Amino acid sequence: MSRNNISIAIHGGAGTILRNEMTPELQQQYEQGLHNALDKGYSILSVGGSSLDAVEAAVASLEDFPLFNAGRGAVFNNKGGHEMDAAIMYGKTLEAGGVCGVSNIRNPVRLARAVMEQSGHVLLSGAGAEEFARSQHLQFEDDAYFYSQQRYQQWQDALKADVVQLDHTVKKFGTVGAVALDYEGNLSAATSTGGLTNKKFGRIGDSPIPGAGTYANNNTCAISCTGVGELFIRSVVAYDISCLIEYKGLSLKDACDLVVNDKLVKIGGEGGLIAIDKDGNIEMPFNSEGMYRACHNNLGRNEILIYR
Repeated sequence: MSRNNISIAIHGGAGTILRNEMTPELQQQYEQGLHNALDKGYSILSVGGSSLDAVEAAVASLEDFPLFNAGRGAVFNNKGGHEMDAAIMYGKTLEAGGVCGVSNIRNPVRLARAVMEQSGHVLLSGAGAEEFARSQHLQFEDDAYFYSQQRYQQWQDALKADVVQLDHTVKKFGTVGAVALDYEGNLSAATSTGGLTNKKFGRIGDSPIPGAGTYANNNTCAISCTGVGELFIRSVVAYDISCLIEYKGLSLKDACDLVVNDKLVKIGGEGGLIAIDKDGNIEMPFNSEGMYRACHNNLGRNEILIYR
C-alpha cells in the first residue's frame, strides 16, 4: 500500500512584534515555542499517528507556552479575567468541535476535541462548556496560572485608553493553530485563542467557528486562521479557500493568495493563515507585518519563520 506524504504547519499569530522591537532573546523564545510544538505534532505523524492527534498535540503545546495568546498566555478581558476559544475539525468525516468564552481550562483545544467526540454537539460556550469539561475530567488551572505581568500591563494600558486591543500593543493577532496531513491521507485543523485584550460583552472571534477560522476537508485542504476575527467570520475565510479549490479548481497557493491578499485586503481584513492540501502542499500566507509560523514535511521542508 502506498503511503501519502505527511505534512504539518503551525502558527502563533499574525501581526507580530515589529522588527525594531524584537530582541534576539525574545525571538529565540518565540522560535523555541514554535519548534517544540512543531516537533510534538510531527513526531506523531512520522510514526503513523493521526493528523487529529498531531494538531491537538501541537496546539496544546502552544497553549502551554506563555508568549502566545492562547491557554496559559491568554490575554485579559475587560473584567480582568480570561475567556478562551478553540476548535478542532477532522477532514475525513467533517466532524468538528469548538468552545468559546471558557475560563480556567488548561487546554481549550482538548475540550474542543471532547466536544466533537463526546457531546453530540459542535459548539459549547461559557459555563456550560466548563461543566462539560468537568464531566470529561479535563484539567483546570486557577487564575494565577494564566497571569503574566506583560499581559496584565497590556490590559491596564487598554483600560486607561478604553480600547479593545489585539494581543500586542504593536498589533499581533494572538491565536495559535495547526494543520496536518497524515499517512492515511486524512487532514485535520485546530485553532485556539485568548481573543482580544480588554474585550467586552462576551465577544467571540473566528477561531472556534468551523468554516471561519478553522476548517478541514479531505477533498480539499485544512486551514487555521489568525487575524481580525470579525472580518474572517464575515468572509468565511477557511471555507472560502476550500470552495475555491473544490468548485473552481484553484491550487492551494492560488486560493490562499486570492483570499488573503485580495478579498480580505479589500475589506480591511489583516492577518494570515496556515494551509495544507490533500497532496501535502503547505501554504502560510499573511498580509500583516509578519506571522509566527513553522512547517515540516517528509520531503525535506522544515522551517520556522516570523517575518517575510
